[in-house]
Amino acid sequence: MSNEKTRFDVIGQLGSLRRYARSLARNEQDAEDLVHDALVRAYEKQASFRPNGNLRTWLFSVLHNTFIDGFRSRQADARRIAQTAETAETVQQPSQEHAVRLEQIRQMFETLPEEQRSALHLVAIEGLSYEEAAGILDIPIGTLMSRVSRARAFMRASEGEEPSSRAAQLRIVGGRDD
Repeated sequence: MSNEKTRFDVIGQLGSLRRYARSLARNEQDAEDLVHDALVRAYEKQASFRPNGNLRTWLFSVLHNTFIDGFRSRQADARRIAQTAETAETVQQPSQEHAVRLEQIRQMFETLPEEQRSALHLVAIEGLSYEEAAGILDIPIGTLMSRVSRARAFMRASEGEEPSSRAAQLRIVGGRDD
């Protein structure tokens, strides 16, 4: 039994497997997942390893096949999603007027630059104080206030209405509107 354990010892191969996985996956986290999945598969299939075979090449083969299987699976999933999107109704009429308005606001919000969107989200949606939000984003309060102000101004300008009527149309909660 101890002879079989030393024969199937993969610890010495981990460095090589990780390097190869990084070259395949092109992403550190995906490479680690790939190595993990390959080692699980190798352990499950260790009976298929030839007694006098080269452990290193066998593990590389298992790793490569695991990568190819995952790649093909992702491609098949993408094709299924694309086919579903083609057959599904692309536009669903909202059941209520406020749903349409909420979607318009969401789309405006999504067009904001990331730093303005995150600042506005923390203050307006999560209801955090400027101090709390600035602490989370690790920026000065003045910078946070500037980002929130610019985000609100952009959303108001996107409304394309006169200042007197836009307050009734779009009011961002949290902070002042002027």
